[in-house]
Amino acid sequence: MFNDIGPLELVTLVVLAVLVFGPDKLPKVIQDVTRTIRKIREFSESAKQDIREELGPEFKDFEFEDLNPKTFIRKQLDNDELGLKEIRNGFDLKKEMAEVTDAVHGRESEASSSSGATGSAASSGGRVDMSKKPEDTDRGDRPPFDADAT
Repeated sequence: MFNDIGPLELVTLVVLAVLVFGPDKLPKVIQDVTRTIRKIREFSESAKQDIREELGPEFKDFEFEDLNPKTFIRKQLDNDELGLKEIRNGFDLKKEMAEVTDAVHGRESEASSSSGATGSAASSGGRVDMSKKPEDTDRGDRPPFDADAT
C-alpha cells in the first residue's frame, strides 16, 4: 500500500504526527486509524465475495486484479497462445532499421552484398561520388528531376 514511501518521508510523517496530535493522544489516533483501515478492508473483501457469488460458479476463480490493464496484458503475454514470443524473437529491429536506412541512402544492405550483388555505392564503401555531374550518372535508374513537379 505504501511502497513508494521512503525512510525519510516516514520519519517526517511520524514527527509531524507527534507535533499535531501530541505524544499522549498519538496512540489513540493510531488505534483509530488502524481500526478504520481494518473495517475498510473487511468491507472490500465482503463486496468482492458478493460480486463473485453473483457472477456464478464459472467466475469463482475471477481475480479483480485482472481488471488492471497492466496485469491483464502481462497475463496474456505469459499465456502466449498467439505465438507472440516467437514473433518478438524473430524480429530484429536494429537489422530492419539498418536495411531501411541503407535502402533510403541507396546503399546495399549486408544481406544483398553478401549474396554477390555489387553496386557502385557498395564498391566504393558506401560513399557517393559527388564529383560526377547529374548528366554523367545513369538515368535509367530514376526519372529526371522536375522542379515544377515539386
